[in-house]
Amino acid sequence: MAFKIILVDDHKLVRDGIRNILERGAEFHVVGEAENGADAVTLCRRAEPDLVLMDIGLPGMNGIEATTELLRHCPNTSVVILSMYDDENSVVSAIRSGARAFVLKKASSTELLDALRTVARGGSYLSSQVSDRLLARIQRGDLETRVQSPLEALSPRELQVLRLVAEGKTSKDIAALLDLGLQTVRSYRKTMMKKLGVNNVAGLTQLALAAGLTHWNKPDADSLG
Repeated sequence: MAFKIILVDDHKLVRDGIRNILERGAEFHVVGEAENGADAVTLCRRAEPDLVLMDIGLPGMNGIEATTELLRHCPNTSVVILSMYDDENSVVSAIRSGARAFVLKKASSTELLDALRTVARGGSYLSSQVSDRLLARIQRGDLETRVQSPLEALSPRELQVLRLVAEGKTSKDIAALLDLGLQTVRSYRKTMMKKLGVNNVAGLTQLALAAGLTHWNKPDADSLG
């Protein structure tokens, strides 16, 4: 019987391309698609797939945040992260969120299928470029001796708000994206500033970019309302 899989990516062309790869054989059956994290969680709860192929760079709730939320509701589903980014922060964050695999978008269709097969059978998978880099860090002995990031003092929801701030979203935008009250978002901002020792949005943005929380270009701090 084919493994049921959901595709999550905000670009339809990417989803169409992956669906085409998967439908060449009988191993995987695509039971749904989503273009953002919130829809992915809702779809997963309804379809109960075996696998979710999740992009990291999603609007609103990103792929790592969506993975954490999805697995909270669908613990029997396995998540494979598909990303154009191969930095260590993205990889480690993805694995900590519960993802079973991390595959780069520049990977071949053969590698993607290998990763999905491995995870579907209960294993884990890292793209070779990613695993080689992490192995080198372990061999140097610096994987566990990194300097603690100030962002580790923030809750998952605060990190979510901070990422959107760094991407130039207004408080009103963030409230709509996360289904929060406007005053709640403003309260999160004030709390984060206090925890991180900064007194303006520019300071929050600088910390978020320095920590690799987002890959987007630094926005104009005056754009936040």
